[in-house]
Amino acid sequence: MSPSMFDTLALECRRLFLRDHVVPVRIGAHDFEKGVTQRLVFNVELFVPLANSTPKADKLDEVVDYDFVREVIAARIAQGHIELQETLCDELVQLLLAHPQVRAVRLSTQKPDVYPDCAGVGVEVFRMKGMNA
Repeated sequence: MSPSMFDTLALECRRLFLRDHVVPVRIGAHDFEKGVTQRLVFNVELFVPLANSTPKADKLDEVVDYDFVREVIAARIAQGHIELQETLCDELVQLLLAHPQVRAVRLSTQKPDVYPDCAGVGVEVFRMKGMNA
């Protein structure tokens, strides 16, 4: 039996993550969401092959820097209002996958303040290089 794609990622990659990154974002399709910011919680996992993420000299330039993830998110948010979390997630995943060392990305966004009776509403996307979007 051949290993699944997730088994392969687990065996061959280092998983870098940014958890519960809270950012004010102008997002939403409803009229009451236009012109205001809402808290959006980002969770990002990058899968980087061990060969591309195992430092030999203990130097930052030997690995994928976490700042890269935060900068990609900040740059997209700065472009203005986004209607849908789905659109934002898809765009961010494409930008993160463009990094030459990243093999796969799992990214979720969550609006924690939409409904008083739940922790949040959100979207999650997983993509690997070479997967059809």
